[in-house]
Amino acid sequence: MQRLNVADIIAATDGSLVCGEKDFEISEITTDSRKAGANMLFVPIIGENNDGHDYIPSAFENGAGVVITQKEIAPVAGKNIVLVKDTRLALGDIARYYKSKYNLPTVSITGSVGKTTTKDMISAVLAMKYNTLKTQGNFNNDIGLPLTVFRLEHKHQIAVIEMGMSHMGEIHYLASIAKPDTAVITNVGMSHIENLGSQEKICESKMQICDFFTKDNLLILNGDDRLLAKQTGGFKIVTYGIKNRDCDLVARDIRNFGIDGTRFAVTVGGKDYDVAVKIPGEHNVYNALAAIAVGLRYYVPMEDIIDGIREFQLTGMRMEIKKHNRITVIDDCYNASPDSMRAAIKVLSDIKAKRKIAIMGDVLEIGGFAEKALYEVGTQMDNIDVLITVGENSKYIAKGADFAGLENIFCFEMVDEVLEFLNDFIEDDDTVLVKASRGMHFERIVDALKQR
Repeated sequence: MQRLNVADIIAATDGSLVCGEKDFEISEITTDSRKAGANMLFVPIIGENNDGHDYIPSAFENGAGVVITQKEIAPVAGKNIVLVKDTRLALGDIARYYKSKYNLPTVSITGSVGKTTTKDMISAVLAMKYNTLKTQGNFNNDIGLPLTVFRLEHKHQIAVIEMGMSHMGEIHYLASIAKPDTAVITNVGMSHIENLGSQEKICESKMQICDFFTKDNLLILNGDDRLLAKQTGGFKIVTYGIKNRDCDLVARDIRNFGIDGTRFAVTVGGKDYDVAVKIPGEHNVYNALAAIAVGLRYYVPMEDIIDGIREFQLTGMRMEIKKHNRITVIDDCYNASPDSMRAAIKVLSDIKAKRKIAIMGDVLEIGGFAEKALYEVGTQMDNIDVLITVGENSKYIAKGADFAGLENIFCFEMVDEVLEFLNDFIEDDDTVLVKASRGMHFERIVDALKQR
């Protein structure tokens, strides 16, 4: 991180100095008091269960040189304290100020499904030519994105920043910090539809990623998505797809190699190329097409783009396929939506295995849409041998699968019940998909399968 001083923090946040020296230099910024070392700025965040202001004393004890606060606190000798209106918004203000110091290309990615994998692919492609900063893990919200921005250094030549959302206006806020000149929207699904009310509203929210665009900026869209295909704007648009042959980039001759991934052909500049994606699923062909579009935007040679896609590293708990003691585990339990569940089931159905077992948990934040959407997910279990559901709304998946004729269906309320059931049920050479919203804590199931 490029050093800032207390005066910069005051200017960025319109704050006031409670105590300390304006020329005191800050080497890092953190929201975790346990990591607040020497010369660091601690930003206390008020959350649902905890108030970071309670940890200001421990942050100072751990060596923090500066804190910002939205609550009146007494001066502390030898420390720097800045009073702001809202520490959460102040974090974004500081990040916006910090980002403005860097005149470098910025790519931002959002979408209902696949944004993290797409971010990983894009970063791998751009890293073939540029020193690339990318969002780590899921640091894609109003706290994580600023912390990503603070990792920018002069060595970086391009930034790839993921943006997540659950309510209208969040993407606008994140875009005001990142100021992307290229944006990618992977799709418009049903994630957070309980909060936004319709897919049309979700699309409107996603499109806010372009709110700070000029006519020279580029929006890259999934042209097979019915809502995204309609989008226009006063800027450049490139589309990619599989079904819509009018897209600028079209994947064809898609070959599925099961656990070994997928290959497809694409034409660029009148020349045909063969592209290998090491993780399975047609949905990852879309992600690769987005990465190709970004690579071409920044003049990465097509041969290097292909190498980057082939070698990219996937963020954990997202379609990780590994063998453990003669069991193949598909760990896709970081998050879930009806769309990503369908994609995961398709991956499982295409893999050759003695038994194909899908362990599916609840999908959160889809409210009254759950019954119909998850029932439809269940009807697509044609080539699955066993379905195990955990939780309340996952029972709709079971009902759909039962209607479609699947015989081996087991429903449980709690993860602990499943763990006990799996002890005697799992056999050698089974392939097991583990998929649910993050709040279901399905990593416990993955860990149990690995240790079996």
